[in-house]
Amino acid sequence: MSETKMQIDRPEDEIDEGLYSRQLYVLGHEAMKKMANANVLIVGLKGLGIEIAKNVTLAGVKSISLYDPNPTKIEDLSSQFFLREEDIGKPRATVSAGRLAELNQYVPVHVIEEELTEKVLSQFKVVVLTDSSLETQVKINEFTHNNDIGFISVDTRGLFGSIFVDFCENFTVIDQTGEEPHTGIISDIDDDGIVTTLEETRHNLEDGDYVKFTEVDGLPKLNDGELRKVKVIGAYSFSIGSVAHMGSYSRGGIFTQVKVPTQISFKSLKEQLARPEYLYSDYSKFGRPPQLHIGFQALHGFTNRHNGELPRPRNEEDATELVQIAKSVTAEFPDVLGQEDLDEKLIKELSYQSRGDLAPMAAVYGGLAAQEVLKGCSGKFGPIKQWMYFDSLESLPKDVELTEDDCAPIGSRYDGHIAVFGKDFVSKIQNVTQFLVGSGAIGCEMLKNWALMGVGAGPKGNITVTDMDSIEKSNLNRQFLFRSGDVGKMKSECAAKAVIKMNPDLEGKIDAKLEKVGPETESLFDDDFWESTDVVTNALDNVDARTYVDRRCVFFRRPLLESGTLGTKGNVQVIYPGLTESYSSSQDPPEKSIPLCTLRSFPNKIDHTIAWAKNLFQVYFTDNVENVNLYLTQPDFVESTLKQSGDQKSILETIHAYLVTERPLTFEECIAWGRLEFEKKFANDIKQLLYNFPKDAVTTQGTPFWSGPKRAPTSLVFDINNDDHYNFVVAAANLHAFNYGIKGSTDFETFKKVLDTVKVPAFSPKSGVAIQANDNDPVPEQTSSLEQEEDDLNKLAESLPSSSSLAGFRLNQAVFEKDDDTNHHIDFIAAGSNCRALNYSIETADKHKTKFIAGRIIPAIATTTALVTGLVCLELYKVIDKREVIEDYKNGFINLALPFFGFSEPVASAKMKYNDKVVDRIWDRFDIKGNITLKELIIIFKKEHGLEITMLSQGVSLLYASFFPAKKLADRYDLKLTDLIETISKKKLPSHTKTLIFEICCDDKEGEDVEVPYIRVMLD
Repeated sequence: MSETKMQIDRPEDEIDEGLYSRQLYVLGHEAMKKMANANVLIVGLKGLGIEIAKNVTLAGVKSISLYDPNPTKIEDLSSQFFLREEDIGKPRATVSAGRLAELNQYVPVHVIEEELTEKVLSQFKVVVLTDSSLETQVKINEFTHNNDIGFISVDTRGLFGSIFVDFCENFTVIDQTGEEPHTGIISDIDDDGIVTTLEETRHNLEDGDYVKFTEVDGLPKLNDGELRKVKVIGAYSFSIGSVAHMGSYSRGGIFTQVKVPTQISFKSLKEQLARPEYLYSDYSKFGRPPQLHIGFQALHGFTNRHNGELPRPRNEEDATELVQIAKSVTAEFPDVLGQEDLDEKLIKELSYQSRGDLAPMAAVYGGLAAQEVLKGCSGKFGPIKQWMYFDSLESLPKDVELTEDDCAPIGSRYDGHIAVFGKDFVSKIQNVTQFLVGSGAIGCEMLKNWALMGVGAGPKGNITVTDMDSIEKSNLNRQFLFRSGDVGKMKSECAAKAVIKMNPDLEGKIDAKLEKVGPETESLFDDDFWESTDVVTNALDNVDARTYVDRRCVFFRRPLLESGTLGTKGNVQVIYPGLTESYSSSQDPPEKSIPLCTLRSFPNKIDHTIAWAKNLFQVYFTDNVENVNLYLTQPDFVESTLKQSGDQKSILETIHAYLVTERPLTFEECIAWGRLEFEKKFANDIKQLLYNFPKDAVTTQGTPFWSGPKRAPTSLVFDINNDDHYNFVVAAANLHAFNYGIKGSTDFETFKKVLDTVKVPAFSPKSGVAIQANDNDPVPEQTSSLEQEEDDLNKLAESLPSSSSLAGFRLNQAVFEKDDDTNHHIDFIAAGSNCRALNYSIETADKHKTKFIAGRIIPAIATTTALVTGLVCLELYKVIDKREVIEDYKNGFINLALPFFGFSEPVASAKMKYNDKVVDRIWDRFDIKGNITLKELIIIFKKEHGLEITMLSQGVSLLYASFFPAKKLADRYDLKLTDLIETISKKKLPSHTKTLIFEICCDDKEGEDVEVPYIRVMLD
């Protein structure tokens, strides 16, 4: 066994969170540690095998071993991205290993050169076979099944794919879904054990879930930590069985879902060949898996007869033979089809395509199989039981009769595609012009697939990719075109160079740009650019950018392929002109915001305390600093502040504190400041709250004030030995020092020395402080008179040092950055959140979870990204074929954790009607050529469309209305449309403007007001 590299040493059980941060939020530390102790073997290093190996390497297992002594062939380059033309004739595993090893410094890559004996196989936690004979699969599986070694067999043949999973007879799943455990506040528990949650709080539990209880008054035994099984009654109630013997419910209580490990039993491959168990990938093809189960076995039978050779593309003789073999397989395993007949047409199509080797199918099954490998290593998520077949026959070109000559190999890197699609369609793929917006995780995978497919590599083809971001360390875990040496470089440029190495035909065919796609770059991405683009593909991570690109695609009638991932979940959406709705047609519901009253005084879960601490960070180290700097740089800052509504007093008090009373000159003073702020926030503010609302307070209805979501707090007493207390002061001191340009420190002795001497003033609650008690209550107003307040503000303003006396002095703003572990940002928020949680008896959170919530991190893993981009490219084939039937396209949703696959045809675009004419609400418009006059436009609509324009507007300018005075109309009728716009708006049109958009109101032939599309005027 040869090894390609040395493993980087790291302490046992330590995970490089800088590299794996996004994946950690998918898998968790426990699963990642199990993976880091698992050795994986991958057999077969064509496109599918290398795709699996790439995803598993990025994920971070203990080691990867490769077995494939077969020489590289030219057709392997159809889907194998780590092989080059100069590698032809060399062993696939040996060539691939070095390039694979570059992906992750923590994962050594070995090449196995000996036979796969039982001794060799016994070293591995999971064994993956690709492109292996059925006899080999059965033999190896017999050993793995009996020795508790995970086994996965996976193959793609053209647009068909198959995977088989066997994790032995006693496999433990520690978490089936990976979703956060549900928790909720209880409002009632009756004697029968029916638990009712607080109003408007769905419990989100399912039958068979387990929960534990805390803080239940009246039923103390429920708080013993014992798990109780749930039977769902409704959205706000569930049953746990009678609790009459435990006492009587009084008030309060929190339930928390507990994930309980489950055991799953798998059968061997030999058993499953005869009686297969399926995971259905597409319910519109419900009867297809049994047919393909027979078909794939028949292919193995064919290769046995023909010295390992698969049926020739579109060869009728071979296809007929495969059908006969399939009939024999059906007779051998009668339970597979049952009463159904063999689908000979489908089996023939499998024969025609069997030599096809498509990068998108390798991506789909490579992502799927790699996730199963990770499940086998970690027990995280539910595995496939036990077969999953999938096909995308809809991706074949329509209205084309492919022949054996069309699909015959020509000795090129595209032979794997030609075998399926024929030479002519492959040429179409090569001559398409593509625009890729974003080159992050999805963008890298997309470019890789396109390079292997030959997208844009033809004489008329081109790919434009744009991304304004640079590469960060955390990107390396899933954006596989980048290496550690690329950190700091621009994503689009590095990605373009990487895929040119994969396919030199793309040299000079990829235009890498660094600009954001938005209104500000419309002179760059202008009308000519959009008109010359055939297909647009989004690889974006925010809704605003997606919506803008969607609007441009609608305007220029360009197909858009949209996709996204969230952990193990992914989706694909096809937007096609004249057929489907657009991306903007539907929107996710807005995120629930935390009520200010809850945030300020009544948190009840860790999300609330993290949001509070993040806001405190923003106020202390960003907003206050900005106000100080504005005061120092703007002579009229105080005057303008006093004129504004809002809390002017607080702003001026802060400036006074930061420049006079609390301005530190040494780091020791920063430590003292941090200690005093701890006292204010976690002791004094809580004491004031309890002074206003004592723990025995009741509402006007006579019910306890501190009940339901309101948790009675307790003030903290500073303890240097409490990590959260101490860490708050350390982070606060260092950030305060950063604001003032003072060198910080984390030396414990320095802090202890200062903290021992800090004098903390005694606190006395104030009687005039008003605190908002409920979200619906009005915000309390100040009780002092306007005259008194104005006098106080003027005194404050006069007490400020003049900005001229501080000439050149500025504070440094701390702008929140979640991924720098040395800047104390997450340290401060985590410690502040936990101290606040301790105030309210809420379970604290570690830095990892705090960073996830405060940084609004989107969890991501390479497996999902690979699979989703594969599905996008299967739809791209259809778009290039210019399908005009909506049923041909498929939107998809997947969740690899469950696992679940769901496909549906896109939603059709809405229609509207005028004068008995039906038009598309999204895609249709009135196209007018030339810079005509207003009068000419009105006449055209009257004569050609039977519509009377009653109002015409452009942007915010009303250009014409039928009710305007005759003199105003006469002045405008003969103006060219561009002159009309500039006259009314009093603004010059940008020089790059080639099209104008007008909105109109119209009456139809009957004089009725009707809804119609907008007008597009093409000036050239």
